[in-house]
Amino acid sequence: MQPLDQLCADTAARERAGLRRVLHPRDPDHDGLLDLASNDYLGLSRDPRLVEAAVRATREWGTGSTGSRLVTGTTLLHAELEERLAAFTLAPRALVFSSGYLANLAAVATLGRGGLVVSDAGNHASLVDACRLARARVVVTPHGDVAAVERSLRERSEERAIVVTDSVFSVDGDLAPLPGLHAAAVRHGALLVVDEAHALGVVGEHGRGAVHEAGLAGNPTIVRTVTLSKSLGAQGGAVLGGPDVIDTLIDTGRSFIFDTGLAPACAGAALAAVEILEQDADLPEQARARARELAALARELGLESADPAAAVVPVVLGAPQAALAAAALCAEHGVRVGCFRPPSVPQGRSCLRLTARANLGCDDLAVIGRALAAVAGTKVTA
Repeated sequence: MQPLDQLCADTAARERAGLRRVLHPRDPDHDGLLDLASNDYLGLSRDPRLVEAAVRATREWGTGSTGSRLVTGTTLLHAELEERLAAFTLAPRALVFSSGYLANLAAVATLGRGGLVVSDAGNHASLVDACRLARARVVVTPHGDVAAVERSLRERSEERAIVVTDSVFSVDGDLAPLPGLHAAAVRHGALLVVDEAHALGVVGEHGRGAVHEAGLAGNPTIVRTVTLSKSLGAQGGAVLGGPDVIDTLIDTGRSFIFDTGLAPACAGAALAAVEILEQDADLPEQARARARELAALARELGLESADPAAAVVPVVLGAPQAALAAAALCAEHGVRVGCFRPPSVPQGRSCLRLTARANLGCDDLAVIGRALAAVAGTKVTA
């Protein structure tokens, strides 16, 4: 079989299994649908304060950063953002990247290189890819299993080790056992790397994240990664850690050294979002409250859902085709939802992913309730 014939055959197989991915360009108003699919947890991406900050940054600095961070891509705006992020999260230092994905690649691949990397089975794809790039021995432990992590660290032969986990998991929406993981890492001389992508802005006081909520912020044995593209309504990512960690990433982190710096507009918008979180302590709780209401709506209708730790609410339907049908039905009822199928989730766990926003109102919840009732009523879970 010729190479392109093989690709066509593979595509046809994915089609039969309900695993095709298709791009659906949307208009600025989400095609008239209520957005329950994006990661805009605080509703800040269209906030006039962020828009104006992005415009100001573009006028002052131009449309792009013009180079890698080590050449011309570090502006005074980037330095200010790093200082504000570190201060807001109570981290010693911060290092900004052009995406959260690249921040994860740098943190895990650099700090784990040549040692042991212990990774939770539920970790995001960016962490999984980072583990592969680390050229380390990787042990994948069962989801949330502190004892398995401890055992892997205790039995290792490698001198260096890191433990890698999401704080809030991107599909199930549950919280990692951070105190237990940190204690295990400390006992066995390992660093704990925590991806706070779905926790920053939603979990803890002022949305400072799950590590802060656990009382571990600023601990030199914890490295955090964050994204600026979810709760902060902008784009980009950052690594939070001590001076030795940040200096190591600047010197040797390939996805930092060889990537163009974050665009000024995104840096300006993210700065505005941090300022809003510093001033408005209620926003994170509003997002969490809406998430609890969404999960309760689903369960009342007989759909499988879990208590959310942050803003992510899964509705498990089973087969990929069931999830696709449910997502289409929600759109017919005016709601855009996420649709997660393998390999994003395990076989048999295809789901809708509902993402709560702090600015959802009672009328919005009524629309969502009718959409979920239609899903439950057509028995697409069968």
